[in-house]
Amino acid sequence: STSLVTIDGENARDFDDAVYAEKLSSKKGWRILVAIADVSHYVKLNSYLDQEAKDRGNSVYLPNLVIPMLPEKLSNNLCSLKPNEDRACLAVEIFLDKNGNKKSHRFIRGKLRSAARLTYDEVQSVYEGLFDEKQLKLENGTLHHLFAVYQCRKKLRHIRGTLELHLKERSITFSENNHPLEIEIRQQKEANELIEEFMILANICAAETLEEH
Repeated sequence: STSLVTIDGENARDFDDAVYAEKLSSKKGWRILVAIADVSHYVKLNSYLDQEAKDRGNSVYLPNLVIPMLPEKLSNNLCSLKPNEDRACLAVEIFLDKNGNKKSHRFIRGKLRSAARLTYDEVQSVYEGLFDEKQLKLENGTLHHLFAVYQCRKKLRHIRGTLELHLKERSITFSENNHPLEIEIRQQKEANELIEEFMILANICAAETLEEH
């Protein structure tokens, strides 16, 4: 019954991470899930795929072209958290207090089925009150709980004095013959920041777990 959703750009072809938030009873805080595709389920240590991925280092993103680190059958299919399809995942379950401070976390391996593939624009429209969750066929509270956690975490970010770089992101529009037509400035809005906050939180948990071991 947990409604994990992916939130990506309009033109994204692979969906790497899914998020979920629920309010705990008696205003005690929040339960968060951040899940990523479990690539190691398919790519075994020191296999040919693993070695090729090490040689490439990462996927290379160019305007209108991606040179993937892994074959597209993995990156765009089996390791993409597509809606309503079972996918192997690695998830972190995080408990926060009512102010968004982390109390505990644990990592889980399993299988998930994303409830929806959402875009930043759709999520931003709900944030601004232009859309509601029903129009996106989401369970009541799915996005509003994510928004609430995001706002708590953003306040904590300001308190601890995090460096904020408000850099403009440019997107190149191409013709059918792959000739550049124009350069568009993309705005980083709350929907983008929401995912950033959840990814930072998951990375903090990963770092703490590695330090413990």
